[in-house]
Amino acid sequence: MLSSYQWYAYSYQLSPLQVLQQLLAFLTDSFWGPLLYILLYAIRPLILFPSTPLTLAGGFIFGPVWGVLYTILASNSSAMVAYFVGRYFGQGLLPEGESNNFVQRYATRLRQNSFETILIMRFIFMPYDLVNYFAGFLQIRWLPFILATALGSIPGTIAFIGFGASIERFDGAIPSLNPTTLTASLVIFVISLLLARVFKKREGISK
Repeated sequence: MLSSYQWYAYSYQLSPLQVLQQLLAFLTDSFWGPLLYILLYAIRPLILFPSTPLTLAGGFIFGPVWGVLYTILASNSSAMVAYFVGRYFGQGLLPEGESNNFVQRYATRLRQNSFETILIMRFIFMPYDLVNYFAGFLQIRWLPFILATALGSIPGTIAFIGFGASIERFDGAIPSLNPTTLTASLVIFVISLLLARVFKKREGISK
């Protein structure tokens, strides 16, 4: 992907900002834009690209409604990719057994209470890809994993999509923000943090 970008920018004598603007325009105006967005998001864990910039971009490109829908589909696709990669390469990495090790104890809980544990990990904002790979390593059942991921990621997704949707233009200068959309996303983000705090206390996880 990096080599493709360099070739395109060099061939057309474009700056990084111009390349990004053209990509955003293609995603916005093209029929294939949503599909390309979902595909890029799905393969993101394989190239270790962070999810936050893509989520913000989803809000900016598609708006608060379609952005949430496309990003939920995209983030769950990326979760499945990382999960199955972990499942394939992690066989035998953490065998079942009794241990006082923190990782082993959490692994045992994750195997026994997959849905609840994954849901809590999503609510307390544990690293998204790490949870996906870890769930695959442990060979936990796919259905509880994806259901908990889909439900637990909704508050954070809505908040970050709202942040992206509040950006009214992207021209390299200080962005113009829509105050109504920004305020709504901040409220949802605060609610997400409060939920995270509740679940952290429940889990006995200290800062």
